[in-house]
Amino acid sequence: MSTIERQHIPTRRILRLPEVLHLTGMSRSSLYLRISEGKFPAQTPLGGRSVGWDSLAVERWIKEQFNDL
Repeated sequence: MSTIERQHIPTRRILRLPEVLHLTGMSRSSLYLRISEGKFPAQTPLGGRSVGWDSLAVERWIKEQFNDL
């Protein structure tokens, strides 16, 4: 695999709420509404009251929004 191909391999990481809101451009209430409607990937409990989102699932959702245009 070439160096260029390696650069495009997505890295899975946990996104916290502020970053998800920034990436999607949604408000907190819009985000949670879409989650409840099954239109956005659900958050994963991280322990205590902490939650996070799978970066690959969020990235996939963002790409799907552009495919619908």
